[in-house]
Amino acid sequence: MTKKKQINSRIVKVACLFMLVGFACSPGETVRNVPNIVLINIDDMGWKDVGFMGSEYYETPNLDALAEQGMVFTNGYAAAANCAPSRACLMTGKWTPRHGVYTVNSSERGASKHRKLIPIKNTRTLADSFIIIPEILQQNGYATCHAGKWHLSKNPLNYGFQLNIGGSHAGHPRSYYPPYKNVEIEDGSSEYLTDLVMEKAVEFLDTVRQPFFLNYSPYAVHTPIQPVDSLIHNYQNKPSFQGQQNPDYATMVENLDRNIGWLLSTLKEKEVFDNTFIIFTSDNGGLYGVTMQKPLRAGKGSYYEGGIREPFLFVWKGEVDPNLKSDIPITNMDIFPTLLNVAGVDGSKYELDGTNLLPLLQGKTQQLDRKQFWHFPIYLQAYNVHKNETRDSLFRTRPGSVVRYGDWKLHYYFEDDGIELYNLANDIGERNNLANENPEKTEEMLTYLEQWWKETNAPIPQDLNPDYEE
Repeated sequence: MTKKKQINSRIVKVACLFMLVGFACSPGETVRNVPNIVLINIDDMGWKDVGFMGSEYYETPNLDALAEQGMVFTNGYAAAANCAPSRACLMTGKWTPRHGVYTVNSSERGASKHRKLIPIKNTRTLADSFIIIPEILQQNGYATCHAGKWHLSKNPLNYGFQLNIGGSHAGHPRSYYPPYKNVEIEDGSSEYLTDLVMEKAVEFLDTVRQPFFLNYSPYAVHTPIQPVDSLIHNYQNKPSFQGQQNPDYATMVENLDRNIGWLLSTLKEKEVFDNTFIIFTSDNGGLYGVTMQKPLRAGKGSYYEGGIREPFLFVWKGEVDPNLKSDIPITNMDIFPTLLNVAGVDGSKYELDGTNLLPLLQGKTQQLDRKQFWHFPIYLQAYNVHKNETRDSLFRTRPGSVVRYGDWKLHYYFEDDGIELYNLANDIGERNNLANENPEKTEEMLTYLEQWWKETNAPIPQDLNPDYEE
């Protein structure tokens, strides 16, 4: 069978599936006059891993052009510093204490003798009692497709998605080249996994009727760091930029951008780009050592800025003006209420911790006065104890909580009641701890944190670990 016939055969199969689950409209059926939604949630992409956020090493022309068509947030955050909890927060619109997903697999990460406290037990699978984004959109007439990494359960089809492209409990592929081993996905004309996931996503777009919700969440740029051979020559002799100097990782970033360009071209060819609400962000910070986010401190797994601050942009032609930039802090929990508003769904009955950003995106307000919280009552071991920027070289994070309000950010650690206070306006790199010289602000921020613990019933680790060695 020729490659063209193979592709046509796959499109027919997908089209038949859509007809079976009700994606295509019957003759005469009215399509709701609401925008399509494309949510692009990259895995482990750091705040400065794209050109529009300032990188001079990584090449992302498609994303840079997209950023010029909407609003970029320089203070965009993930609600957690690693994959699973961040995704759980995004999909539920709720802080981590609400759903109990704090990390991947066990919360007892790192050597037991180095853990002073017994960590809170981790929830590995998001409870199906939560109502999440695709369920509501599907109930309101959207065709829903997940493409890529899911990481919250065995099968996203049980959570409101009607089509699943490669999503499971897997946090990363064992290989980006076939056989992928732990990622189940139908064969296509592409071999590199990032390309294959996009190929399948484009097949969805080629067959679906409006409106649709595409949750595009590729496994890239998570480890294993496996280069795209056709792009490696672009970086072999390229000068480093603020610690960014890994050619293999750079090819993964550029290839991801190339695939997003394919996605955007498809939307334009189908003449639906202008009626599509697009979000681009990442689930947590870049992997420290593989990539750097200067001047931010640390990386993935840390609750310093390098672990939680992300590239974040919104595009919606005619509704969000082009070439806008905002320094207002937002979080990926804001995506849920924003999408409800965009889809014309009344969100008042859902108890969400995020905020609808549409008034901000449409220029109807210039303020967002609220506090942001992070809670991590467990341990996350360091990848490299000899090279990191964390508080403790053995761990990316020890149990603690963080609050940001305005320019102020406070870290609190449960093991030793340790406190760090930073003014991000003057110290974005979190190098100058002001807790002792500014006791009033420290007390104010602690009060916010204590109130939030009570409101969310946040579990606090208190039991001592008998294996601990001082």
